Amino acid sequence: MNIPTYAGRPGQAGASLMVVLILLLVMTLLGLAVLRGTLLEERMSSNLYDRSLAFQAAESALRAGEVLAQGSPAAPASGCNAAGVCSQPDAAVAGRWLNTGFTAWVNSTDNLNASGGATAGTPQFIVEFLGVAPTWPGCDRMIPKHELCEAPRYRVTARSAQANRAQVILQTNFIVQ
Repeated sequence: MNIPTYAGRPGQAGASLMVVLILLLVMTLLGLAVLRGTLLEERMSSNLYDRSLAFQAAESALRAGEVLAQGSPAAPASGCNAAGVCSQPDAAVAGRWLNTGFTAWVNSTDNLNASGGATAGTPQFIVEFLGVAPTWPGCDRMIPKHELCEAPRYRVTARSAQANRAQVILQTNFIVQ
């Protein structure tokens, strides 16, 4: 009985199998790298969306504080009142918004985004009276002083924060005209 023999190249037995296995390993590593990059991009876009919601909520609270400041509210002699209006800040002390124990924040009632859903965190604000300031440069040096030269100035600080989510703090200086 004759057993058929295959004439092959000597020394080539299994070389193509090794090449294919190495290429398969390389392709698997590339696939895992792409998957990891995709997951990272998904987390980044989620964080950006969360920050955007927090920014919009803080901006709505900032506008609510500006509406309050537009009415030239009377500031208490010290501390803050229930409406969120605070006395003139002490220059030697860090800002109230930096103090983690500060509790006079006022919740803004507008807590909805454009689609009607709840935003990330409850937006809050405070309004600090900064004194009377010139409304245009040099008006306080005019003689006689113009009646519209000086006006009350307020600093409105708004924040939107939620546990384990993005936190946004916005400020604006507001001169009542």
